[in-house]
Amino acid sequence: MKITSKLLLLSSLALAQTGFSQQPATNSKKSIEAFLRNYYALGRDITIAVGDPQPVGNSGLSEVSIEVKSADGSDTVKMYLTADRRYLLRGELNDLTADPLAENMAKFDLRDAPVYGDPKAPITIVEYGDFECPVCRNFHDAVRGLLPKYPQAKLVFKDFPIDQIHPWARTAALAARCAYQQDPKAFWKMYDLIYDNQDLVSASNAYEKMMDFAGRAGLNTETVKSCLSSPLAAGEVDASLENGRLLNVRSTPTVFVNGRPLAGADPHALEQYLDFELAKLKTSKP
Repeated sequence: MKITSKLLLLSSLALAQTGFSQQPATNSKKSIEAFLRNYYALGRDITIAVGDPQPVGNSGLSEVSIEVKSADGSDTVKMYLTADRRYLLRGELNDLTADPLAENMAKFDLRDAPVYGDPKAPITIVEYGDFECPVCRNFHDAVRGLLPKYPQAKLVFKDFPIDQIHPWARTAALAARCAYQQDPKAFWKMYDLIYDNQDLVSASNAYEKMMDFAGRAGLNTETVKSCLSSPLAAGEVDASLENGRLLNVRSTPTVFVNGRPLAGADPHALEQYLDFELAKLKTSKP
């Protein structure tokens, strides 16, 4: 999203220029909002909600949740405030005593999620995707070429339609879920059809196109029509969105390879991750 991308690209902020270090701790949230609004020219049509600072162990830092809302949508980022309330930092805070990949794996809810490849494959690629997202289409094209080379890997798809900027993404997500409910194998036919014909779909013809794709995937279109308006399909898409947010997914595609996050659709990075996991498998064998 245009507005919040300014915050997402932020690496660090020094707030000394605003006199922030002289402000009482009770005014920290107002000072943070004032600095961000002024520095990034965020007008009054943009809402900035700064959460209460939460101490991060004994690091001397406090985590601050910042939500930015506009007419186009919203986004939330985490920043870190120093103990003297002078500096605000944005970036990843990693605990060297923890295993973040295992923590990510534990957060995945992969029940009733479409799986491409051997369900017992030791390498799990989880894609949080949006069918209207052009970069997701690039990922689809890349993974379609890569997966045959990696029989040790399986792809799991999780819906993450970004309604604020992609008006027909949710319709496509619902149609794909309905395909999966009727025939799990047909989901991947829909997956290919939607991405391969993405340029032909619009907000005005999305329903018609989804019905066409469902027929071409060999599905009963009357059953799909009934499913599209059912609370079951909608609930599954909403649950997938919530699961993505739990993993701090904010853009699509966001991909995890055995818990290791990969934002975007770089096929070289994906191949690097897969090769790394393959090497680990080989060294773990007796």
